[in-house]
Amino acid sequence: MRHALKYDLLMLLTAAVWGFAFVAQRLGMDHVGPFIFNALRFAMGSLVLIPFIFLTKSVFHTKHNVKAHIKVGFIAGLIIFGGATLQQIGMVYTSAGNAGFLTGFAVILVPVFGIFLKHHTTFYVWVGAIMALIGLYFLSVSDQPTINPGDIMVFLSAVFWASHIIYIGNNASSMHPLSIASIQFATVAVLSIFPALAFETKTFDGIFDATYPILYGGLMSAGVGYTLQVVAQRHAPVGHAAIILSLESVFAVLGGWLLLSEDVSARTLLGCGLALAGMLVAQAEYFIKKSVKTQDSRYGE
Repeated sequence: MRHALKYDLLMLLTAAVWGFAFVAQRLGMDHVGPFIFNALRFAMGSLVLIPFIFLTKSVFHTKHNVKAHIKVGFIAGLIIFGGATLQQIGMVYTSAGNAGFLTGFAVILVPVFGIFLKHHTTFYVWVGAIMALIGLYFLSVSDQPTINPGDIMVFLSAVFWASHIIYIGNNASSMHPLSIASIQFATVAVLSIFPALAFETKTFDGIFDATYPILYGGLMSAGVGYTLQVVAQRHAPVGHAAIILSLESVFAVLGGWLLLSEDVSARTLLGCGLALAGMLVAQAEYFIKKSVKTQDSRYGE
């Protein structure tokens, strides 16, 4: 129980880091385009991990060789790049609220994909995922939601985010998280450079002005957040992880309120409450099993 709680807390910390990254990204977009922002922050996230990889000789302390780490990290990076690109382009044509809600569909897509992959998803995870999705609706979508062309692209990005959670859960359990994280960041950075040079005319003009958002996006969102995800998912079911990681939307609201003075309505608070309740429901299985085990132990005495 204590072991599982530790990794749940790591995923909750990941959600917090990612949630506040929405504030950094919003501020950064005032000065640079989305592709150069992603290129810089993921390059920084990759580079900052390299000294730790060599200091710990992480690749050589695992069952897999360097080639295997590169393969898994590269594929994970391709998935992140696909999700980030679709989300950024889709947000040009839809509202931030719709985008947040549609991105949150990953919390449902993970257990749905798990059916086809023969993963076991418990009743508590299904209920928790549905509650979290309803919470994201109240959290993100206005009273009069509209459907825009970008909605389809953002929904497709959720497919990538769900795929990334599943892929990391299936392939990174026996590999070192620092190596996988650094390689996937480098992949996203390299792939982001080409569209940045091709489509963003003011690519380098505002980099200095966006220094702090880029630093947060690189050091915290990429370097810390995605690395913690890889670490925690080595010990957590993918459906369970998806629910906790979906709480990034709650922390995004908190960050907007604290740092950007955005209004928080009763509807928003209801959405946050439902999302948090979904996480607690998903946790219920652990508490029930712990309680039964404790009672059995006492009975045996």
